Amino acid sequence: MLTLKFDENGLIPVIVVDEKTRDILMMAYANEEAVSLTQTTKYAHYYSRSRKKLWKKGEESGHFQKVIQILVDCDEDCLIYTVEQTGAACHTGYRSCFFRDSEGSIIGEKIFDPEKVYGKKGALNI
Repeated sequence: MLTLKFDENGLIPVIVVDEKTRDILMMAYANEEAVSLTQTTKYAHYYSRSRKKLWKKGEESGHFQKVIQILVDCDEDCLIYTVEQTGAACHTGYRSCFFRDSEGSIIGEKIFDPEKVYGKKGALNI
């Protein structure tokens, strides 16, 4: 059994990859409880550093992540969740959080309007 190494805040970074396309969808943090819930339910759970609370991906948007596999890096301090993504991964409405290139040009696919899903609180001016 592996012993995951959480940082001084009790968090571990999680990189999320689409099972079919292998695209990187997002990066988030999980605490021990979030990792345990993910393993138990097979749906991605994370810890929000800004809201200081546990959250299940898709609980507000309906854009869930069914976890197919969890990979652990060699140092046991980073995870990869391979997922079946329902809808978009990014709260800004894009399929992936990595929807811009280094020049700032939008290269990703917009799936939904965040104001319609989250109201004004979820809208991000890009």
